[in-house]
Amino acid sequence: MLRTISFTLNNARRELEVDDDRRLLWVLRTDLGLTGTKFGCGQAQCGACTVLVDGRAVRSCQTPVRTIHGRDVTTIEGLGTNGLHPLQRAFIEHQAFQCGFCTPGMLMAAYALLSGNRAPDRTQIVSQLDHNLCRCGAHTRIIAAIESLRAAERGQP
Repeated sequence: MLRTISFTLNNARRELEVDDDRRLLWVLRTDLGLTGTKFGCGQAQCGACTVLVDGRAVRSCQTPVRTIHGRDVTTIEGLGTNGLHPLQRAFIEHQAFQCGFCTPGMLMAAYALLSGNRAPDRTQIVSQLDHNLCRCGAHTRIIAAIESLRAAERGQP
C-alpha cells in the first residue's frame, strides 16, 4: 500500500510516497541514491546494510520503511558530514578494511556502540560487531581501530 513516509535522514527532513512494505535499504539505495549502505545477504545476517534508526543499529534490508515514519535515520553518508568522522579516520589509520564492502555496516555498528558507551572494553566491541561479517578477515584491525578511539577517549596513547 502506498503511504507518505516522513522521517529525518542524515539531519534533513524527508518525505516520500512509497509502498509501506518496501525495505529501508532499497528506499535508501534506489529511491534516494544513497549507495553507501550495502546489500549483502538480504536476511539481516551479515550487517552490510546496517544503519542507525534513532541511534540504534538496525539491518535496513529487513526494516519495512513504514517503521521509520517520524524517526531519525543515519546512514554512512551522514556519519562524517563535516569531513571524516574520528571513527572513519581510525579505520583508515588501522587499515581496518580491505575490500571495503562491510565497512559502512561496521562503522555504523561501531558508532552505535560508541554513542552509548564512550569507552567499551574489547568484549563489548566484539559483542557489538559479532553479527557484522567481513569477507576479508579484517576483524582484528577493525577492533583495533575502535579500541584506539576508546584509548583516546580515556586520554591514553
